[in-house]
Amino acid sequence: MSTATIGKQAPAITKAGPPHIQKETFPVLDMTCAACAISVESMLKSVPGVQDAGVNFANQTAWVSYDAALVTHQQLQATVRSIGYDLVIDKENQDAVTEEAQRKHYLQIKQRTIWTSLLSLPIVIIGMFFMNMPYGNWIMMILATPVVFYFGHSFFANAWKQARHRKANMDTLVALSTGIAWLFSAFNTLFPAFWHQRGLHPHVYFEAAAVVIAFISLGKLLEEKAKSNTSTAIKKLIGLQPKTVLLVTPSGTVTEIPVAQVQVNDLLLVKPGEKIPVDGKLMNGESYVDESMITGEPIPVAKKAGEPVFAGTINQKGSFQFRAEKVGADTLLAQIIKMVQEAQGSKAPVQKLVDKIAGIFVPVVISISILTFIAWMIWGGDNAFTHALLTSVTVLVIACPCALGLATPTAIMVGVGKGAENNILIRDAESLELAHSVNAIILDKTGTITEGKPIVTDLIWNNQHNERPGHQAVLHALEQQSEHPLAQAILQYIEPGTQPVSFQSVESLTGLGVKGILQGVTWLAGNKKLMQEYQVVIDQRLSAKAASLQEDAKTVIYFAGNGQLLAIIAIADKIKDTAENAIKALIRQGIEVHMLTGDNQHTAEAVARQVGIKSFKAEVMPSQKAAFVQELQQAGKIVAMVGDGINDSQALAQADVSIAMGKGADIAMDVAKMTLITSDLNSIPKALQLSRKTVQTIRQNLFWAFIYNVIGIPIAAGLLYPINGFLLDPMIAGAAMALSSVSVVANSLRLKLAKL
Repeated sequence: MSTATIGKQAPAITKAGPPHIQKETFPVLDMTCAACAISVESMLKSVPGVQDAGVNFANQTAWVSYDAALVTHQQLQATVRSIGYDLVIDKENQDAVTEEAQRKHYLQIKQRTIWTSLLSLPIVIIGMFFMNMPYGNWIMMILATPVVFYFGHSFFANAWKQARHRKANMDTLVALSTGIAWLFSAFNTLFPAFWHQRGLHPHVYFEAAAVVIAFISLGKLLEEKAKSNTSTAIKKLIGLQPKTVLLVTPSGTVTEIPVAQVQVNDLLLVKPGEKIPVDGKLMNGESYVDESMITGEPIPVAKKAGEPVFAGTINQKGSFQFRAEKVGADTLLAQIIKMVQEAQGSKAPVQKLVDKIAGIFVPVVISISILTFIAWMIWGGDNAFTHALLTSVTVLVIACPCALGLATPTAIMVGVGKGAENNILIRDAESLELAHSVNAIILDKTGTITEGKPIVTDLIWNNQHNERPGHQAVLHALEQQSEHPLAQAILQYIEPGTQPVSFQSVESLTGLGVKGILQGVTWLAGNKKLMQEYQVVIDQRLSAKAASLQEDAKTVIYFAGNGQLLAIIAIADKIKDTAENAIKALIRQGIEVHMLTGDNQHTAEAVARQVGIKSFKAEVMPSQKAAFVQELQQAGKIVAMVGDGINDSQALAQADVSIAMGKGADIAMDVAKMTLITSDLNSIPKALQLSRKTVQTIRQNLFWAFIYNVIGIPIAAGLLYPINGFLLDPMIAGAAMALSSVSVVANSLRLKLAKL
């Protein structure tokens, strides 16, 4: 895979449309729930000059497409800050600032959890077991006040900022529920006679207000811990790059410098066992390098002067010096990291629906809470007000959209990371979600099923037109004009002509071969269809020989000049060792497997037979590949296309799920939504299996996110009270709410253990 390709796939800043339009991604700080993400997203979209924006709650980032002539980073940051969050716009120190902020945030939550737990414990003991102890209510109020208003002040501050913009989020629910519970309890503590005069006992709910804050803090602490584990793949990739490097100065001395200071054209020294710091070209020395990080191949690759080396790969033997060619964000490793980060931050189609639900969830819950209060006040009997207050507060506490917001993005993050660990680069969440429903897959032959390293096995000249010294030179010159892998194989086989040949015109005929005009004579090199098009007669002997070679799965190229067939060239491309097993695995999964190739019928049939494919099409033009994809789609199939060449790009773009082989052409990888870094075809069933498991995890997560609310809200509202007198305690509601978020994140993390 070329670094240029990856660079094009994942630019740090992309520009599209008008010259001022930029798309950038910023870390967002202090978001606590999916509704927070909705708020940030809508505020960013409301800034004049912003074309579009999206926020990913799981990885705490926001992407913004905006007109740089109308809006600045500072304006975006100020807008986000106005509703209680922050946007990191310091590009140079973005990672450090974000990491430090996350560290402080985690420490803050940890301290809050410890203190709220310590202060809440005696409140619960008094409230549950010593309700009538002297000054019990006063002690509970003294202990609960700092819990609610000091350690829980962020809920109130954020709720207020949201309210100023007529928005609401989870903080609104927490602030309303705990605030009302504390106010009601404080009133009853200060003025117990108010209830006594009416023949009622002045109940207090300090324990509920305090424990809800404590449980939510504990839930957030566990959630933050779990979320940090979902990006393990990124951390592993980042860990592949060394921190320092040995710089060879012009005077020949060696100095250790931070890798961030390496400049293009610096001469660097790598010792045995060390990681290569940046991309470059080997200048002095020889070694074997473990490139499994890039290629998936476990066997170290021999490197000598002039050969490329890549950041993150490991030098096995011998020291060598290399010249830095790409540093920082331009290295292949940095671009792979960027791709994985962008994929983890992208939204799956199901997430868009979940976002809409989360956006209206909080206002709906507040409405249910108000209706609950009114209903209890009307039909609640003697303790109507107490029950109305208790149930409406409990509804606010139990209905947290946090789990709903985490359900999809955490599963996507773990799924994309799992893919990266298995040499499957996934460019967006949509492909990962859609791949599970693929029921037809099309494989290109050359470079996908075969090694893509063709070699000439036979060159048979036509007896009737004996080889002349000039023919070989013409064939060599003609094939030089083609970039097709088969042309390269011919060039490697035949010696260049002693006499330089310069054509008057040369034309590459897609799907056919190449044509050149020399001194008024037409020369052709290509397939049988090309010969038929130019009415070149193929005699019986060479026709029979060509058929025999094709039976052995060899590709036959015809060479003709002045309307006469001069020679046939047989080219063999070894079928990949993993092809047969991978195709069997796909068929076992109930997927139709098709093979398309521009090669002839006989060769295609032989290859298809050897790997176990029953459906294949030979001599297919690039446009016909795309048409075949469309044909399957019209038949109701969800189609995946796997290819590696320029001629596959049209079909890749047409397919529902496009998969490029990592060693293929740049354009194929630009078009495809998934790239297999390794040449191992077993990665294809693995990628589909990963999609199934990810989608399964998303569904399980959504179930857990919804079930708590579907069951919890009616019970919290007092649905069971007329039946058995049961009313849900706000404390239990707080615990259930925290548990729902933790269960969703924990379920996503199970995906890391999945066997592909």
